[in-house]
Amino acid sequence: MEQLKKQLQELKENLQKIQQQQREQIEALQKQIEALQKAAGTNQPAATTVTPDQIKRLNEKVDQVVESEKKVRPNEFNPSIGLVGETVFSYRSRGSDQTGSDRPGGFDVNQRSIELNIAASVDPFAKGYAVINASADSATGEAALAVEEAALQTTSFPWNLELKAGRFFGEFGRLGYIHDHELPFVNRPLALDQYMGGETKTDGLQLNWLPPISHYVSLTVGLGDQFGDDPNNPGAFRHFREMNFWGRLSTYFDLTPNWQLEGGVSGLWNPKTEDRAGLLVQPSGSTLTERERRVAGLDLKLSYVPLQNNQFRGFTWGTEVLYSNNRYLFDPDGSLDPANGGALSGDEFTDHVGSLGLYSYATYKWHRQWSAGFLFDWVQNAQNHSDQTYAYSPYITWALSHWNQLRLQYTHTAHNAVSGLRSDDAVYLQWAWIIGSHAHGWQQR
Repeated sequence: MEQLKKQLQELKENLQKIQQQQREQIEALQKQIEALQKAAGTNQPAATTVTPDQIKRLNEKVDQVVESEKKVRPNEFNPSIGLVGETVFSYRSRGSDQTGSDRPGGFDVNQRSIELNIAASVDPFAKGYAVINASADSATGEAALAVEEAALQTTSFPWNLELKAGRFFGEFGRLGYIHDHELPFVNRPLALDQYMGGETKTDGLQLNWLPPISHYVSLTVGLGDQFGDDPNNPGAFRHFREMNFWGRLSTYFDLTPNWQLEGGVSGLWNPKTEDRAGLLVQPSGSTLTERERRVAGLDLKLSYVPLQNNQFRGFTWGTEVLYSNNRYLFDPDGSLDPANGGALSGDEFTDHVGSLGLYSYATYKWHRQWSAGFLFDWVQNAQNHSDQTYAYSPYITWALSHWNQLRLQYTHTAHNAVSGLRSDDAVYLQWAWIIGSHAHGWQQR
């Protein structure tokens, strides 16, 4: 044991010596650069004339020494790896045939996801990350392994620009690009499921810009081949106008040292598609096929984060309003349904359907480990705005640690008569855990 301690101490001393030598090299080279730059700006004799190449070479030497200093740690090139698990135990008072849920009524255990996170710097100019998710099929319970995210993100673009490319969650609204286990409640708000299709997954490009002004403003624009869980069908050839285009403008205000306000507006447009999520069969037997998609959102978040004891106390109120205005091909007699032959009958027409939805929640934290809140949901069906759903959800969260938390939630869901669905009550117990590194964490959303 004493020998190991001695070897460890020698390694520490050697590392400190190397770092000290590198710092001295950097300081010496920087002094040379300063001296040469001063000489270049004065009338010196020809023998001491400084060329731009000399200054460039010295700068390169400084960069090389700095880079070597960064790489003295043994695991500098190892990626950060983490595993996230989430299990939801629940009881629902009615069966899925009466509620339209993708989970059965009564007692249910849903291993909602197992998520593997990998992230690392690619080089000084970019970083990469991937999220491999095994989500359970709602009907069979079998887990299907899929690449949920895999993207490259720049870190040194000029003019405060940041580019992301690959598969990722596009930035829209407050919670659309947040993973399920990171939400402040158990289930994704109804409006996000209805208009976004769950999480805002896309394969595409996204550019973010922070204007060079004193007040914080963030502008994000992007394009991708889909937006949400439901893919777009472009047919045999995808034109540029069949891509999805989105944007978000957000800002932040310090109201007082302890109170902050965040706000943003978002927009999504898919000008043309053959369909999204296939043929939409209605309860009446008629069918709709989406031809154009337009969604707008407004979100606000008010936070109380005291300068003292902020790990023990806090309050968050968040609200988002969404407006969907999609264009559909209507087929009143349902002849386009493959079960009815799948052919045009002449009664088809196109029209827009405008629908509104919102969610609002408040969470109060009174202890490092304990918080509680209330979520209100209201949404109109994207295909029929007369079909409305309400939900009320009190919840309480016990964070055993930063990597292990339990959440208990009760939800009452009510449908109006147009939907043909029955109201129900549900109790959920969510258990989520993290092993290793996790970039998202459980922040106060």
